[in-house]
Amino acid sequence: MGFRICSVLLVFFFLLGIATSSLLHYDTPETPAEKGRSLLQTKSNKEEEKRKKEEEEKKCAFVNNMNYTIVTSQCTRQPLSYPVATCCKSLKRLMCKYRDQLNPNPKCAFFMFENLHNKGKYPPTILKYLCEQFEGKKKDLDCFGY
Repeated sequence: MGFRICSVLLVFFFLLGIATSSLLHYDTPETPAEKGRSLLQTKSNKEEEKRKKEEEEKKCAFVNNMNYTIVTSQCTRQPLSYPVATCCKSLKRLMCKYRDQLNPNPKCAFFMFENLHNKGKYPPTILKYLCEQFEGKKKDLDCFGY
């Protein structure tokens, strides 16, 4: 009886080993550095990305000179949260003032929110959330009356 159980277990583990060995890959994954000159290519890609980012920042230089006090003076934290209507209206006033420069390059809006986050000490994406709560999810900014 003991020999029979041992032989069944031996066959079971043998078959299990064969089945799982086909699922495992013992080869090391190929890294980009193993392809010869890829190190130089990676370096040039990083330099190109850095150059593109600098170009985008130059196109959006006006963002650093924007008057953010329109938002930071009116959108201040209340005891429980930020006032939705006040924050959204002040953000809309700021964005509509610079809409002709923000529209051609969407990265400029990203840099604007980054600066606003740093100057106003707002939590990440709070202004977007508040305005979606106030006006609903809209694709375009409605600047009628601003």
